[in-house]
Amino acid sequence: MWFAPLLLGAFLLSSPVRGSDGSASTAITCFTRGLDLRKETEDVLCPANCPLWQFYVFGDGIYASLSSVCGAAIHRGVITNAGGAVRVQTLPGQENYPAVNANGIQSQVLARWASSFSVTRTKNIALESVGRSVSTARPSTGKRPKKPLDKKAGNKDCKADIAFLIDGSYNIGQRRFNLQKNFVGKVAVMLGIGTEGPHVGVVQASEHPKIEFYLKNFTAAKEVLFAIKELGFIGGNSNTGKALKHTAQKFFSLENGARKGIPKIIVVFLDGWPSDDIEEAGIVAREFGVNVFIVSVAKPTTEELGMVQDIGFVDKAVCRNNGFFSYQMPTWFGTTKYVKPLVQKLCSHEQMLCSKTCYNSVNIGFLIDGSSSIGESNFRLVLEFISNVAKAFEISDIGSKIAAVQFTYDQRTEFSFTDYTTKEKVLSAIRNIRYMSGGTATGDAISFTTRNVFGPVKDGANKNFLVVLTDGQSYDDVRGPAAAAQKAGITVFSVGIAWAPLDDLKDMASEPRESHTFFTREFTGLEQMVPDIIRGICKDFLDSKQ
Repeated sequence: MWFAPLLLGAFLLSSPVRGSDGSASTAITCFTRGLDLRKETEDVLCPANCPLWQFYVFGDGIYASLSSVCGAAIHRGVITNAGGAVRVQTLPGQENYPAVNANGIQSQVLARWASSFSVTRTKNIALESVGRSVSTARPSTGKRPKKPLDKKAGNKDCKADIAFLIDGSYNIGQRRFNLQKNFVGKVAVMLGIGTEGPHVGVVQASEHPKIEFYLKNFTAAKEVLFAIKELGFIGGNSNTGKALKHTAQKFFSLENGARKGIPKIIVVFLDGWPSDDIEEAGIVAREFGVNVFIVSVAKPTTEELGMVQDIGFVDKAVCRNNGFFSYQMPTWFGTTKYVKPLVQKLCSHEQMLCSKTCYNSVNIGFLIDGSSSIGESNFRLVLEFISNVAKAFEISDIGSKIAAVQFTYDQRTEFSFTDYTTKEKVLSAIRNIRYMSGGTATGDAISFTTRNVFGPVKDGANKNFLVVLTDGQSYDDVRGPAAAAQKAGITVFSVGIAWAPLDDLKDMASEPRESHTFFTREFTGLEQMVPDIIRGICKDFLDSKQ
């Protein structure tokens, strides 16, 4: 969990505000945390118009002390976003702070924290007695100066690549389809579309998905609004799962306007229920680093539930089943009030939990046996195997990275994690690796790779993986070096070919050894292992994020 926006020091103002009963309340800002307060019980005054989507709140009723005080007070219903007086009571630390969506704020889960606080109402505060505003963000006029939005650049605080997956099925019908377009248009305009802000595209889900326009097609709100109004109703079954999977796989390519390092979001509008399976599509979207939101309108009635393949389809499709990624509207009529809360969610980038995936957030080092028993032609098959694994990952300066070391009795770093930052250059470097030929000292090679290749990136954000490929018995110990690599945070997959002893392979592999150990009798069998290695890396990555 990332707390950087919270760690900005205390936000307290020194001047107290007097209440009508003479009691003093300390004026605070929107982002003052419980741990910034100094007293066991303290009366504070929250300013008006705090941006709800920027609040960090952990828990419900009892909040971890790194929560925003004003955010907790609004979440609890003690005050509204108009601000007001709050009494804060310091409490001991807790375990298992729950995530609850209340009053426009999604609190977050936290396993434990050293201290807590609760919030309750206090008597009204006489603001006029201060002689100035209580928030450092506002001047004495009481009005917040608005930064002029550069319409061409757009809302830079809401950078996101968003696909609106609209319902074009017979479930919704022509009339409600037009109301849906109207709502989507209002959301698009409020997002603040621009060259440096959010970019949006639209896909229509029906019998077959239809990409109406891509992220690259329009970068001005007026253009997007016009394009949405021009959309025609298709009809057919609501094959939402098919459309979601298609969008996750095909929509967010660089050629179609997706930007590196920007959160990818699919907002699925669903009238009723999907005609097909949506769970697999949700899994695919998560693997591709896409944050899926479901906006459901007109839930199935009791009589209709029997027609729904999976009643829990929403929870299985969304990025995370924590309440944040699902949004319910009772009807397509009178939806204006639902626009802003949805926009606030889409701009809450710190909560886009699915942006990091195994494809764009791993370092994979390949340790290649170059001993004389392999031979030139088989060595080429090994390099082909490595290339096919590497192709599956999003290699870039901010994404996944690949390194390769060849070993015999000696070791040779073919290229390190920082040498190449594009997939094309990595694949070219793999093709150009020259066969060494010699003995087999796998243990020394693992130690060399742990120290020299993974050492410089050990404190980075990416998860580290080592794939060891060997065709025979090592002349030295492999167990100790492999254990040291795993202790350094490297997950080890061992791939044995031909005469590689199973005991060595298992001694090198991470736990559970069965799922991290691979063997083929022939070098041609490496090709079949490619999807299993990729799947294994992704499974380990997801498990590490749970």
